[in-house]
Amino acid sequence: MDASVLPCMNRLTSLELLSSMSSMDILRKCTYLFIIVCVTTRSSLADEFELEEFLKREYSLIKPYRGLGFSSSSQWDLMGTAVITPDYIRLTPDSQSRQGAVWSRIPFYLSDWELKVHFKIHGQGKKNFNGDGLAIWLTKERMVNGPVFGNMNRFTGLGIFVDTYPNAEKQHDRAFPYVSVMLGNGTLEYDHDKDGRSTELGGCTAMIRNSVHDSFLLIRYSHNELTLMTDVDGKQTYKECASVSGLRMPLGYYLGASSATGDLTDNHDLISLKMYQLTVERDLEEEGEEEVLLPRVDNMDQFHVDVQEEGMTAVQIFVTVLFTAMGLGVLGVVGLILYGRWKENKRKRFY
Repeated sequence: MDASVLPCMNRLTSLELLSSMSSMDILRKCTYLFIIVCVTTRSSLADEFELEEFLKREYSLIKPYRGLGFSSSSQWDLMGTAVITPDYIRLTPDSQSRQGAVWSRIPFYLSDWELKVHFKIHGQGKKNFNGDGLAIWLTKERMVNGPVFGNMNRFTGLGIFVDTYPNAEKQHDRAFPYVSVMLGNGTLEYDHDKDGRSTELGGCTAMIRNSVHDSFLLIRYSHNELTLMTDVDGKQTYKECASVSGLRMPLGYYLGASSATGDLTDNHDLISLKMYQLTVERDLEEEGEEEVLLPRVDNMDQFHVDVQEEGMTAVQIFVTVLFTAMGLGVLGVVGLILYGRWKENKRKRFY
């Protein structure tokens, strides 16, 4: 063999070896990547399967919304303007003076639970020219129209309110839409004109109206503690909105969702309600707790909010003083005229 050919053959052999090693390295990396993806996916699917295993379908509303309607076998009732579509339940349309709701027919008997609410609020009105909002309920009463987002006032149970319109003239400490928690005992009244400030247990601002992202609420109740969280910015992570400890809820209440419009309007769409049962361990003290007959919160005074009446502005004071002075002046002139006529009549009697 020609000696000049040997170096070329050696170089080719080296290239083939490097190529083979490179291919093996790539194959090994791809194998590792495949294993990682499989393990991650398996873990994710396992978590999802485990979560779905605890889904309580009798307390859930999921597409295609079977069990919702007017038949005797339905598990949910429609009320008012609520209508079913393939993709959502429209509680109220973007029209004035509408009320709509859905209510479960099955009493609720879960002690520890988590509710995921998927909804959408949208309409043609500009900011602060829309209303009124929607509410999620777990109450003793059901299927009653009223002024509190389409439900009755002085309710007994839990109300989660998504309020999109500020009724109070001044809201220095919050922006709307605003999500809040209220616990009713049958006597407490929701003050619509003051946006429920005096009975609120906690809340937060959530920019959910006309959002390009899906809107979610997560309501968790466990060990007598209620936690409210929101996911409204498309990041698929929940942020804590309110937490209420020492909250006692009776069993046997009804789950529902309602909405209302007035002079101002919006579409209020409920996409899903997913109720999960939580498995928790209870200590002997919790096991020995007496049955709760009425909803209550331990140390309720800590949540009391004094709603101060707004004083008059400088302009209002000036106008009030001005008209008061003018009124007194007119009364003084009239008094002088009447007194003069009385004196004149008195002199005439002596002629």
